[in-house]
Amino acid sequence: MAGLFITDDRDDPRMTTARSILISGCSSGIGHATALHLKERGWRVFAGARSDPDLYALRDRGLEAVHLDMDSSASINAAVETVLASTGGTLDALFNNAGFGQPGAVEDLTRHALRQQFETNLFGAQELTNLVLPAMRRQGHGRIIYNSSVLGFAALPYRGAYVASKFAMEGLVDTLRMELQGTGIHVSLVEPGPIVSRFRANAFARYRENIDAANSAHARAYTAMERRLTAPDQAGGFTLQASVVARKVERALEARRPKPRYYVTVPTWLFGILRRFLSSRAMDRVLLASTAGERRVPDDSEQ
Repeated sequence: MAGLFITDDRDDPRMTTARSILISGCSSGIGHATALHLKERGWRVFAGARSDPDLYALRDRGLEAVHLDMDSSASINAAVETVLASTGGTLDALFNNAGFGQPGAVEDLTRHALRQQFETNLFGAQELTNLVLPAMRRQGHGRIIYNSSVLGFAALPYRGAYVASKFAMEGLVDTLRMELQGTGIHVSLVEPGPIVSRFRANAFARYRENIDAANSAHARAYTAMERRLTAPDQAGGFTLQASVVARKVERALEARRPKPRYYVTVPTWLFGILRRFLSSRAMDRVLLASTAGERRVPDDSEQ
């Protein structure tokens, strides 16, 4: 499957002038919504995904589907080669969206679990970025967007692996942005809060795979966390649809002078403002209070 390229529009003459973008993690959620949104705006979208069913589903929506596994250097290299061969060696933009969350208390995280988290969320994204940068340098322009999170600057309990990967991403991206000054290549971070997606379901699968909850000092908290991870993921309250993020990506791609960061959802804005004014201890209290309900196990009368 390495380098698989599936499209119904390969001979469409409009594709010779459309702005092009490669997006990772398009099987669902933010990546899927962004790919469709940008296609509607006239972008030539190369939509990355890992599985054959997802690739064919993307093709059926009129997208140019590319096999892209962020845990595999061979897959990443093949995907970039496929895209550049199709465009004649150019690429206008990259959206590093693929990622997952590994739940669990920090003291329960194994080296293996942490390595998996960083391989997908950070190492794969940066390897992909480094492979498209030469093409962007040759053409003298480009946009690179990383999908970070409110957890890229605000830590919450039982999300340590994910928090660490996003904190690291933000540091790497801030450095890259400075190193690319004057090249015509702009780098931005999108920082969503809660969004309707498969994120919780995927996180629960990783939790079951890598966390020994029964023998943990955090077993009681895990009972509550399992209830949250398996609850229906619906828009409402602070949780927004993925299309909201897609519109922020659009702004980062099409603005004359893109911002370094784009906040999405109320929690991101709130925590972003509070961390400027509160001490570390005061911020800890706010963050702990915001997740207190997640760690509370209902008694029998509330079941």
